[in-house]
Amino acid sequence: MGMHEGRARIGKLIREVVMKWSELRMSWDDANSHAFEEKFIRTLEEDGRTAVSTMDHMAQILQQVKRDCG
Repeated sequence: MGMHEGRARIGKLIREVVMKWSELRMSWDDANSHAFEEKFIRTLEEDGRTAVSTMDHMAQILQQVKRDCG
C-alpha cells in the first residue's frame, strides 16, 4: 500500500467511526457517552487529522527527493 492509499484509508476509516458514533449517540446520551467521546472519539479525530497531514507532508518530501535525485 502506497502513501496515498494509506492516507485515503485512514481518512475513510475515521469518517466511518465518526458516522457510527453519531448513530450510537442517538441512543446513548449520558455522562459516560460524553466522557467516551472526549477521551476516544475526539482524540481519534485529532490523531487522524495529524496522521493525514503528516502523510501529506511526507509525500511532498518524497516527491522532492525524487525530483532532486532523478
